[in-house]
Amino acid sequence: MLRRELEEFDLSEVIGSGTVGTVYRALDRKTGRQVAVKVLLPSISRDQNVRARFSRETSILEKLDHPNVVAYCGGGVTEGKLFYAMELVEGPTLEEILRRRRKLSWQETVECSWQICSALQHAHNHGIVHRDVKPSNLFLSPEGELKLGDFGIALDTGESELTETGLTVGSYQYMAPEQVRGDHRVSGQTDLYALGCTMYRMIAGHLPFQGTNFAQIFDQHLHVAPTSLRVEVEDCPEELDRVVSDLLAKDPNDRPINARVVQGRIAQIYIEWQERTLGRVEWNPAAIRKLGVGAELSGAGPPSGEESGEVVPSAVSWTKLAGLAAACVAAIAFARWVSG
Repeated sequence: MLRRELEEFDLSEVIGSGTVGTVYRALDRKTGRQVAVKVLLPSISRDQNVRARFSRETSILEKLDHPNVVAYCGGGVTEGKLFYAMELVEGPTLEEILRRRRKLSWQETVECSWQICSALQHAHNHGIVHRDVKPSNLFLSPEGELKLGDFGIALDTGESELTETGLTVGSYQYMAPEQVRGDHRVSGQTDLYALGCTMYRMIAGHLPFQGTNFAQIFDQHLHVAPTSLRVEVEDCPEELDRVVSDLLAKDPNDRPINARVVQGRIAQIYIEWQERTLGRVEWNPAAIRKLGVGAELSGAGPPSGEESGEVVPSAVSWTKLAGLAAACVAAIAFARWVSG
């Protein structure tokens, strides 16, 4: 753990609270940056299980260093208080955006999902399964970067002595069938299922499975195929519908092989759409402030007129995106050859 003392941070207003602790806005005296500091309640901190989970969470965060993952800034114990500091993202969560707008265009969904895939691939490369991918754990920065946070129930597959098998953990609206069953085979494909639920909600304006209680939702996760996105949203590309359907496969082995393959498939959909509608692949950094989900931060509102048809990803250049798409098409072909 990157050891820090609580006195190294000037705590100010509370920006979040729960049954186990409080999150404060704080100034990191060492770096001069604003950060978020999570302080666990002293009564909770004495519990050995809580301490073990806290240690696991911080060790997981230390392993990750990616622009689409909320950064870890160190932690420790001061006067019996367990705490850690993390990057402060000055923007709304994807959940807040969806509550305001209900749904996004399929182009905006591709922009968000591209970045989520980057975060998941990085985590999975380090043996980390998030297990709680959902809009409220995705934070949008003023620069248009979507960041995955809250690794409180994440699984480190390289630390078997700390894993929990046979337990149902996660948020039931986004849980893969293997999570519902408490299966020990939780893997990166489990996070991909939650990504599918998140993408479905972004495009359709509601989750793929709905009910009045968690038991009904669990049953649908296990046994019911979701309604096609093409039925829900007329302009949703057929291939994007197929991507989401693949992500929501009941059997993990039927889902995409990894997040990078998903990223390549959705990038290809967007590239082909731009070539078809604009006759070219266009990268316009100046438009990011007005287009897509970035408009939620500036208060400019959704784009209108001619601008509304030219949503472009904000965290990558299209040159890199096109190259990645080509590489991922090759990866998809290889995966099909191996399985077939």
